[in-house]
Amino acid sequence: MINSKKDYLYYLNADRIALGKPEYSFFHGVKEYLKIDLIWKFQRLLRKSEYYKNVKSKQSFIGKVSYIIIKRRFKSKSLELGFSIPENVFGPGLAILHYGTIIINDAVRIGKNCRIHACVNIGTSGGKEGAPIIGDNVYIGPGAKIYGEILIPNNCAIAANAAVEKTFFNEGMVLGGVPAKEIGKVDIKRIIKHI
Repeated sequence: MINSKKDYLYYLNADRIALGKPEYSFFHGVKEYLKIDLIWKFQRLLRKSEYYKNVKSKQSFIGKVSYIIIKRRFKSKSLELGFSIPENVFGPGLAILHYGTIIINDAVRIGKNCRIHACVNIGTSGGKEGAPIIGDNVYIGPGAKIYGEILIPNNCAIAANAAVEKTFFNEGMVLGGVPAKEIGKVDIKRIIKHI
């Protein structure tokens, strides 16, 4: 969770690396402005909104007003891209690969270096409050559904269209099928190359 300006800058840099963006320079800034990478813009707004919510809004009235303005911009960009992603869910190193429907409950917690595709739904099950806790270095394929009070360990890959509704304990596994089961081992560094 972002609890300081240092955390904010760390999260932004980790997300930039995860998305394969070069370090900022004037030339790169102009290129980005002309290209308009909507996902990178969304992720920067997500982190800025988290920073203002967790830090700035607690420091001053101006911080609270600034947070409201940033939150509105964040919500607008979320609607434009089809994302329903609340603040303070993802650790550093988030890589959203495509815009399209991504729905995540605000009780979900996801570790660092998550790589996520479109049409993913992560949330609670059957009106219960418990939500998934997903470890570090997890790849979530297109159309995956992850729900309930479950744990997903580090270094796993969730296959496209998998329905994960139970806890898994073995790291480095591919989870796939409906309902999901361990279908093989994975070297996550081959999928999430920046770790």
